[in-house]
Amino acid sequence: MSRTVAGARVLITGAAGGMGRLYAERAVAEGAKAVILWDRDAAGLASTAAVLTQRAKGGTVITPFVVDIADLGAIAQTAQRVRTEVGDPDIVINNAGIIRGKLFWDHSSGDDIRPTMKINALAPMYITREFLPHMMTNGRRESRIVNIASAAGTLSNPRMSVYAASKAALIGWSDSLRLELAQQGYGQVKVTTVCPSYISTGMFDGARGPLFTPLMTPEYVVDRVWRAMLAGRPMLMMPWTVFLGRALRGTLPLPLWDRVARGFGVYRSMDDWVGREALAPEGIQLD
Repeated sequence: MSRTVAGARVLITGAAGGMGRLYAERAVAEGAKAVILWDRDAAGLASTAAVLTQRAKGGTVITPFVVDIADLGAIAQTAQRVRTEVGDPDIVINNAGIIRGKLFWDHSSGDDIRPTMKINALAPMYITREFLPHMMTNGRRESRIVNIASAAGTLSNPRMSVYAASKAALIGWSDSLRLELAQQGYGQVKVTTVCPSYISTGMFDGARGPLFTPLMTPEYVVDRVWRAMLAGRPMLMMPWTVFLGRALRGTLPLPLWDRVARGFGVYRSMDDWVGREALAPEGIQLD
């Protein structure tokens, strides 16, 4: 893919605000042909679409779709509308996510576990399945799929059990999809799996990053993700301590790793978490 998304159709979930809006702004600035915004927040989506349309000055078509991706049936219906009204996207950024920062036994099956797994793990699969066939058969036009996972999917952590499970599932599926596409000769479709630590979006208000792991700004993360996406980079872990933690967890005996993780503050990083109530791009609690 070129150095920009100029001329491409870009679909972003969780696009009403936060990082989703930042991705959309980047696409508009680079001259995307169309920016397709998905979110369940109708008011926020309308506001974002209005601002982006003004900035695009007719150069980019901005199309918002109100959809709750926890409703898996609604994904297929909305995808069909996208194909009919805008056309198949060349880039899909699976960005929306939620977290429940609780001890596992405080999770409700219906209100906590089910929506977390649907939004964080199943919805990206369903969305990608809708648009992947076109990417595979579009005359070898360069396409991209970006899946925003989390460092929590690589390391166990108290008060993140269901969230960690959802992100581990996302990582396993996303990187397997990358391998399948390459193996079967669809190298024009690149999959980037993103595993960030804590981001200051509101999702992790009150959380304390482990030693040497600062709370990253959304702008910094979006820039890194964008560049990795354009380059077709398979995996992006940030900051560097995420890669180190994964490596140590894979090599050290479990009792020794537990001792290291406690010493670095990993296992207490969510003790004072408060989050905030909303559904937004990878980083917001939904209660």
